Amino acid sequence: MKFWLKLKALVPTKRKLMQLYFALLFNANLKGFSSGNIYKGSTKQFCVPGINCYSCPGAVGACPLGSLQGSFSADKSTIFYVCGILLLYGLLFGRMICGWLCPFGLVQELLYKIKTPKLKKGPITRILSAFKYAVLVFFVGIVPIMYAFRDTPLPAFCKYICPAGTLEGGIGLLANEVNESYFSMLGPLFTWKFVLFISIAVASVFVFRMFCRFICPLGALYGFFNKISFFGVKVEKPKCINCNLCVNRCKMDIKQVGDRECISCGECINVCPTKAIVWKGPSILHLNPVPNTQAQQPEHKTAKTVTRAVSAVLMLAVLIGSFVYYWNSEPESTNPPEQSQTEQVERGNTVGKLCYASELSVVDGNGVTEAVIDPSATEKITVINFWGTWCTPCVNELPYFDRIASEYEETVSVIAVHTEMAGETEAEYLKTHYPESKITFAVDLKNEAYYSMLGGRGTYPYTVVLDEKGIVRNVFLDALEYDDLKQAVENASKPLE
Repeated sequence: MKFWLKLKALVPTKRKLMQLYFALLFNANLKGFSSGNIYKGSTKQFCVPGINCYSCPGAVGACPLGSLQGSFSADKSTIFYVCGILLLYGLLFGRMICGWLCPFGLVQELLYKIKTPKLKKGPITRILSAFKYAVLVFFVGIVPIMYAFRDTPLPAFCKYICPAGTLEGGIGLLANEVNESYFSMLGPLFTWKFVLFISIAVASVFVFRMFCRFICPLGALYGFFNKISFFGVKVEKPKCINCNLCVNRCKMDIKQVGDRECISCGECINVCPTKAIVWKGPSILHLNPVPNTQAQQPEHKTAKTVTRAVSAVLMLAVLIGSFVYYWNSEPESTNPPEQSQTEQVERGNTVGKLCYASELSVVDGNGVTEAVIDPSATEKITVINFWGTWCTPCVNELPYFDRIASEYEETVSVIAVHTEMAGETEAEYLKTHYPESKITFAVDLKNEAYYSMLGGRGTYPYTVVLDEKGIVRNVFLDALEYDDLKQAVENASKPLE
């Protein structure tokens, strides 16, 4: 009997299976983990419900928090879209997203399963649970909006705090040997975020969902919808005897079932002596048996069994289909173009190699023009800068590129290639900030094939410097200062050692 009890304890619950399912679904780009590349296809325009870093090699959607912070510096349609999708998620699920759909929530719960003494909830943890609302207001609201007025977007929470970004984006990319060169661009900020991530991970071993309870601004936001969400848990007041078994059993800092701290895990349903706690929404979709006479009817049980079986098959089909789709979705154009045997030896994206050729579409203040430019064939020293209006370091260093383009107009060609991110419009930014710039602004309309061809792995800014013959002389994986850029340009005119 003890053996079977131990074996049963190893079987994951329905909630754990759902958490695992959505963690896999939101990171279905398995090819990204093997190639070390970030997926930048069409589905990245959509926000997933929970925290899942955009820069994770497997991520197939955008993080709602990152999108929200970035929308403050974008056009109005982007702001309405992001706020609308968050409103939809909140009205449908509230903080049930935290309990059932968030990949980082699953990570914390798995860490908590490590057998150690645990810190129980109490008055102190309830006070600490209010801190996430301060994080929401300051790091997701005040700081990004303040920088938006300065035309310099800053996703403060993602940049300075988010442990999911460190785990999925930072460690996820650095773990692949093809990104070994990224270690050279690590600095104090990554050190801070790595130490913070380790601290949160260690704390999660002793404190249930430490990040969710005390820090996560997305959970704070969804919590405001708990009372009115379509799905979740609720208390049928006439049946409630105020025994408080539900509150005492809950590991979250709730004061009552369904309040802002409740993640609708459903554990309270099983301990309620009067069956006063039930699921919201259509009964046929309920995840646990509904404690009423209707649920005991054979017809109802059969319908629920069939519904669950069909749902399980459909969900599995969607997951497998996603794996197959993203595995085969990498554009062929990300590979170098076919060349003669001699050219294949000479061309490459590392120092000393002849840069790959490609025609990029030129952009001005009115949008994409009919003109094209090949960065490898300008017959000048060429600076190729891959950037985006959403990228704070990119925006901050762009004036240095503008200055180089002006000071070295006769001998240097500066080409700034904008990324194809959802909701970003380069033309509007150029019209406002660089109407008379000597920089040639361009965009790769082939799903950023040229960026990948020149060695880009999903991080920005990324700069490649060529000499007059199109030979790669420098590759920079991080933001540049004016003096560094000037030195690289002047060195490119000297013979290659």
